[in-house]
Amino acid sequence: MQYRINPKNGDEISVLAFGCMRFKRDEKETEQQIIKAIEMGVNYFDTAYIYPGSEATLGRILSKGYRDKVKIATKLPPYLVKKKEDFDKIFHTQLERLKTDYIDYYLIHMLPNLDVWQRMISLGIEEWIEEKKAKGLIRNIGFSYHGGQEEFVKIVDAYPWEFCMLQYNYYDEFNQASKNGLLYAADKGLPIMIMEPLRGGKLVNLPKEALQVFDESEEKHSPAEWSFRWLWNHPQILTVLSGMNSQEMLQANVASACLAQADIITDKEKELYKRVKDVLNRSFLVPCTGCAYCIPCPHGVDIPMCFTCYNETAVTRKISARFNYIVRTAGHNSSKCVGCGLCEKHCPQSIAIRKELKAVTASLESFPYKPMAAFMNRFMKH
Repeated sequence: MQYRINPKNGDEISVLAFGCMRFKRDEKETEQQIIKAIEMGVNYFDTAYIYPGSEATLGRILSKGYRDKVKIATKLPPYLVKKKEDFDKIFHTQLERLKTDYIDYYLIHMLPNLDVWQRMISLGIEEWIEEKKAKGLIRNIGFSYHGGQEEFVKIVDAYPWEFCMLQYNYYDEFNQASKNGLLYAADKGLPIMIMEPLRGGKLVNLPKEALQVFDESEEKHSPAEWSFRWLWNHPQILTVLSGMNSQEMLQANVASACLAQADIITDKEKELYKRVKDVLNRSFLVPCTGCAYCIPCPHGVDIPMCFTCYNETAVTRKISARFNYIVRTAGHNSSKCVGCGLCEKHCPQSIAIRKELKAVTASLESFPYKPMAAFMNRFMKH
């Protein structure tokens, strides 16, 4: 196992982290996997308050003599915080579930925009964090993020964070927070944890044409290895989460992690990644690369994020894509487009953005978008 040093506190963190969002129903099997992962050098385990049964399962397993061998990361869901007392209510529940008296890496879960963070501030979260850190109950404070680049930068600048977690992979290099966001956070000294390295499995189950591109390389790797190698090539990345639900997957990912190095991807390999992305783009509804040349929109539309969510409808359930759309584009959705056309002048892909935004609106803002959005907005803000 390779390790990287957290520049904020000197922690040695395994480059491969265990994502605990979806444990198997058989807790004995899950226990075997977690213990095996620890024995193989994995020392960072990521869970969350809202992952069903995850915190309690992880707590029971680690309480059998493994707690001091690992770093636990878990998350506070801001949409469940309605009053100041909810901070302690949620946090103490998490400590009980995890059978621990401190959290190594605590995240504000899925901050969608600066407005939600400011609401948390109005409820006293800054003082609450200071109190918990002073008592040693929280060792490091950070946030996870799924939105666009502009809001990401605002959130990074809004508080003296000690780390952050974002979705990043070779396909999403220019989507969501993007490479620019990653570099911005790194320049601010933030350790960066990566989620969705395989884009929910899409980068494992590649089209035949994409597999043929990777086969041109002299070095042979599985699709998952290609994805992890690309991420570990970034020296700014501290660790990469993987939801490993089989011993075979664990073994394969650890083997890749043992070879993890920064700055080893060759120019020829970079060209292969680019060609694979081109193949994947052709499988999507809109060939948007997420370069963000089309923004800022004078009317507030987050164009790249709208297209990202729209493209998800081709590979996932509509309800999931609509939920992501509501959360990620809150206040910046496609129907805000007035058809001015300014964005199209800057699009290097020559996308008919106005036409495609209408398609996004028709697909993702049809019923039951409005009641879902109203419910989510109330849930997030109050």
